[in-house]
Amino acid sequence: MELFGFNPSEVLSYFLTLIRISVVLFLLPFFGGRSIPATVKGALVLVLSLAVWPQLSFPGDLLPASGLGIALMIFGEVILGMIMGLVVNFLFGAVQFGGQIIGFQMGFAMVNVVDPISGTSNAVTAHFLYMCTMLTFLVLDGHLQLVSALGSSFQHIPPGGILLTPRFSTHLLEYSSLMFILAIKIAAPVMAALFLVDLSLALISRAAPQMHVLMLGFPIKITVGFFFLGFLFTIMSSYVGNFIEEMDMIYNTLLKAGSPGPM
Repeated sequence: MELFGFNPSEVLSYFLTLIRISVVLFLLPFFGGRSIPATVKGALVLVLSLAVWPQLSFPGDLLPASGLGIALMIFGEVILGMIMGLVVNFLFGAVQFGGQIIGFQMGFAMVNVVDPISGTSNAVTAHFLYMCTMLTFLVLDGHLQLVSALGSSFQHIPPGGILLTPRFSTHLLEYSSLMFILAIKIAAPVMAALFLVDLSLALISRAAPQMHVLMLGFPIKITVGFFFLGFLFTIMSSYVGNFIEEMDMIYNTLLKAGSPGPM
């Protein structure tokens, strides 16, 4: 029996597509930010679902018949969205971690600001690098890569069917280690410069003990830190560009590892 030109199977297929996009998209960075009004999010989900449904959709018979089955399916979709968002947060976590290290070395450990997007308190240098990285990510079409990864999930993961296999966990842990490596790479130039400043101040204190090195060193470290912080933008744009280029490979590897098999 058809209803307004659509049979029940097509309607259920659209509902499955809507559930996948609404749950996963809201858990991704930028799209699920607190600063975006709920009405805008809802309109984006409806429009995007209608756009991809003719090409990317699930058969209607995959929708569970019981309420418990639907709840478990939505729970699986939440896990998928959290994992897909976690991959991108590795990049921003590395930037924030590197910014925390830089802020500590410059003497800004007590100067914190509240991030309006995540609601967490970060050092002012970490927040500054985070906002610059976010703008670079958007300019380099990183958000489009997220939408592309969402589309790839239709090919590999059935509704609520992601499997946390040992192979999947191994790949996820390997990618998480990149966060700490990238954080050290970001903070290394400033750390090296400030180390030389500390070494110079130590030699000055030995040569002229009457000088108040603590009061002299604080503005010097801030000036040198901001000077070398300006050189990080070119380096960070290169790191962000390389990460965006590898995002497609990372998501495909994770989705294939968590796939239960042919759909």
